[in-house]
Amino acid sequence: MYDRILLPTDGSSGTTDALEHAITIADDQDATVHVLYVLDKRHYMAASDDSTDEIRRSLEEEADRAIDDARVRLEEEGIDIETTKLEGVPHKTITDYASEEGMDLIVMGTHGKTGPERLASLGSTTERVVKNADEPVLVVEIG
Repeated sequence: MYDRILLPTDGSSGTTDALEHAITIADDQDATVHVLYVLDKRHYMAASDDSTDEIRRSLEEEADRAIDDARVRLEEEGIDIETTKLEGVPHKTITDYASEEGMDLIVMGTHGKTGPERLASLGSTTERVVKNADEPVLVVEIG
């Protein structure tokens, strides 16, 4: 039933809960987990020209860490994994990727970032994915 599972990650500790659910389902279904990190282009597009490169570099480093963390855990469990890093608006990029790559399921947490970053965002990425995805979405409560 589930051959291709999408796990969007933002590198937050809460993503671990969603990852564990994806592992359980992937192991049971012999599925591949696609780990996706979306570099939120709104962070650097709104920045001044002299700080854009620094912000992009920071986002790239965060993305690499988040993907590597998920990769290590999935490999420990013997789960097939594909990783992708894209730029865009997270909810839109996640739903587009899920459709274009033929995902059978999206697994994500109720929220990711905490504190000021969460308050600064315009709504919940997870909520927007649930409302706009054509694929089923498993929402894992975090925290």
